[in-house]
Amino acid sequence: MGIIEINKLTKYYGEIRGIKSLDLSVNEGEFFGFIGPNGAGKSTTIRTLLGLIHPTSGKAEIFGKDIRKNNTWILSDIGYMPSEAMFYNGMKVKDVIKLSAKLRKKECSKEALKLCERLSLDTEKLVDELSLGNRKKVSVVCAMQHKPRLYILDEPTSGLDPLMQKEFFDILKERHNEGATIFLSSHILSEIQKNCSRAAIIKEGEIIVLDSVENLSKTNAKRVILRGIKKLPDAISSKSVETSEDGISFLYNGDIKQLINIINSLPVTDLTITEPQLDEIFMHYYEKGGEAK
Repeated sequence: MGIIEINKLTKYYGEIRGIKSLDLSVNEGEFFGFIGPNGAGKSTTIRTLLGLIHPTSGKAEIFGKDIRKNNTWILSDIGYMPSEAMFYNGMKVKDVIKLSAKLRKKECSKEALKLCERLSLDTEKLVDELSLGNRKKVSVVCAMQHKPRLYILDEPTSGLDPLMQKEFFDILKERHNEGATIFLSSHILSEIQKNCSRAAIIKEGEIIVLDSVENLSKTNAKRVILRGIKKLPDAISSKSVETSEDGISFLYNGDIKQLINIINSLPVTDLTITEPQLDEIFMHYYEKGGEAK
């Protein structure tokens, strides 16, 4: 039994598709990635799991409990970060953090102080005076100060500068090492590749592939860079071609020996063949609806 169990979960807004017949299991102690561009259904899935919106059909369980029947109990042990951090205007940062702890009926002042120091967060400022990045920091503290069993994070790093992003993931890794489960929703594929052990790709409200990040990253396609030519020969087939001043770059999924034979007849000054990045592989899954090119 996973810490999150989703079975045929569906949400429609009238006739508009939110998510459709999702099946997903996240194991306890897992660092799990949920990948998809904006509008794919990531936030709808998360909001349905948290009881913020009701599903049209299907069911889901968290901690072995039905999300609709046991919502309050479930939420007490979850750290949730929405994609957009919204707070009551006129409140100081420290008061928002205290209110978040009070709502959970927990004493979190020591942990909150540690997090604020690590994130360089000024708790005396009014929340309506904060930049997007600092509002995100407040959201981080509210989600983490009670050290929950499960973190559900929806595009958590948007607005954070690179230094704070690193600190944020350092904290997450520490919590994960302590036994917490991380459910990370993101369209930034490098975040998934660096931190998650398993991931699901969602497209138009449906999960099109679910596997280990290692397996998702494997493909027969290669990134080929040819310098000294400006155009890809007709004999080489690729839909992903980029040009630069000194050559061309493309994804190739055919016979390497055949490619080398073709290159031998070209005025190429240099050749580089590497493994593609996860974002390139992701586009292959998206183009094929779950089958890597």
